[in-house]
Amino acid sequence: MNAAEDSRLGRRLASLSPTFTTAQARQALLSPRDLASLVAEGEIDELSRGVYRQADAPETAHTDLLAVCTRAPRAVVCGESALALHELIDDIPAAVHIAVPRGSRRPTISYPPTVVAQYTAKTFGLGVERFEAAPGETIPLYNAARSTVDAMRHRGRIGETLALSALGRYLRRNGRGGVSELQHIARELGALSVIRPAVEAVLA
Repeated sequence: MNAAEDSRLGRRLASLSPTFTTAQARQALLSPRDLASLVAEGEIDELSRGVYRQADAPETAHTDLLAVCTRAPRAVVCGESALALHELIDDIPAAVHIAVPRGSRRPTISYPPTVVAQYTAKTFGLGVERFEAAPGETIPLYNAARSTVDAMRHRGRIGETLALSALGRYLRRNGRGGVSELQHIARELGALSVIRPAVEAVLA
């Protein structure tokens, strides 16, 4: 790559976010051939199919989450991934867990390994907050209360031990003050009959 070409690509790359898609690169007038050159030069890294991150972007331990949420912008981080981000479990999930509204297109992402859940459109947005996965870059995820209720609702899938561990840690961290938020989320999700006895047992 000659100096003029290098300068041209550098200017166009500078106009993009640290993590970007092929479509966003195209809007910045970077062709697939340009992207291949930038990967070869070590200027960008391909995180997932069609998702790139600039090599000089701030370091982060959450590149898998950034890659998946960039590819599936309507998705919300859920399940074990959300529990781990909230430090409600010690396990490091083997895959990125995301949710999309039921009835919407289900993303197919082979790398990073991704597990997709579908939640009802009515309650999909309940308890969503933003998590800073890298400086200046945020992704949507369910808050600690929603993640805990979901763990109890889906304990048959994720395991009773993991779900109860997350509930216990949530209650130790938030005390009785956190119970009302759990109950509010559970009521909206139709899961009060699951949450109420479990909370009473943990607090007994």
